[in-house]
Amino acid sequence: MTDARKYYDDLETRSAEQRTSDQIANLQAQIVHAKANSDYFGELFKDVDPASIDSMEALATLPVTRKSDLIGKQNENPPLGGLNAEPVGDVSNVFMSPGPIFEPGQDIKDYFRMGRAMWAAGFRPGDLVYNTFSYHMTPAGHMMESGARAVGCPVFPAGIGNTEMQLQAVSTLKPRAYVGTPSFLKILLEKGKEAGMDMSSIKVASVGGEALPPSLRQALRDLGVETVIQSYGTADLGLIAYETDAMEGMTIDENVIVEIVRPGTGDPVAPGEVGEVVVTTFNKTYPLIRFGTGDMSALMEDGSACGRTGPRIKGWMGRADQTAKIKGMFVHPGQVVDVQKAHSEIKKIRLVVTSEDNVDIMTAHCEVADGNDALKANVEKSVQAKCKLRGNVEFVEPGSLPNDGKVIDDQRTYE
Repeated sequence: MTDARKYYDDLETRSAEQRTSDQIANLQAQIVHAKANSDYFGELFKDVDPASIDSMEALATLPVTRKSDLIGKQNENPPLGGLNAEPVGDVSNVFMSPGPIFEPGQDIKDYFRMGRAMWAAGFRPGDLVYNTFSYHMTPAGHMMESGARAVGCPVFPAGIGNTEMQLQAVSTLKPRAYVGTPSFLKILLEKGKEAGMDMSSIKVASVGGEALPPSLRQALRDLGVETVIQSYGTADLGLIAYETDAMEGMTIDENVIVEIVRPGTGDPVAPGEVGEVVVTTFNKTYPLIRFGTGDMSALMEDGSACGRTGPRIKGWMGRADQTAKIKGMFVHPGQVVDVQKAHSEIKKIRLVVTSEDNVDIMTAHCEVADGNDALKANVEKSVQAKCKLRGNVEFVEPGSLPNDGKVIDDQRTYE
């Protein structure tokens, strides 16, 4: 831990004018690249002159491609819907996220750009990083590992589950840094304490995949973690924004452009107004331009006390659609409907998401005329198979669920 640099690189302290100039140049080059190499963007931008996109206002005239459209586009043109600008045979990985939605990965240093967020969280060269994001099918584990390696950190690929073995690994290896969901870190620290195992080595944590309410952050500090910093990213885009020690919203990554638009449109809203997060990335493998994430946030005004000069957002503020992120995994309305379709006895279904002691709980409320234990067990298996997460099942009387069009009812609060 000999590197005393405060900032990851000089990009973080550029003037606003220099940042805008650099990003417009990168944007024009990206449009040229996407038109020439991506079937989807070649068609979408066939009448667009890249040189004419010379300002953020001009960028806002381009159409938005929404994450919610990817399932259909990938079904029509597998595996990536033609959005990729490198042949699938030339990428290093193809990942699968719930939906299913497929994403490419490439063997490029810090391909997902997570190193910047980890540096802000206090990770330094030589720190052993304990990575509890999944390495199976989804890109999360790989995203975080590539970021840690870019910082200069060795990584223990813990993945998810096997809590008892993980406690033994932490107590033996004594990692300084943790990557994963904040709720799982709390579980590890509490169970380790109960078992009389030494978990005190973990001092810094870069967390994501779920909300980090103040109560959970304080609980982790009380358990001995000195710095808990959250980042915000997606499997498609990599890092979007990250907290800093100023704890004033989230600073936008230097290698993306973020707009906040009125949901369902491509029209930017005023700073401070809540809208949908739309991101343009300079990734050459997967050149997503004006990509609507479906997440809600708001741009913040004025600079950050941490000294970084980039724009900031308030952080994740919910979804523009009914998709919910539960235990770090997206669950889509279509997956819930698939559970219903698997059982003719279910007349209507509603997935209710709650939180207890900062742990997400999902319960499928099913209208069933004549339920029994065997059917309940089978529906529970379907929930896990379709939604990729374990959930509870409750049978309710036919006609008792609200007639409001909701398939997923997210009742969590983050006070």
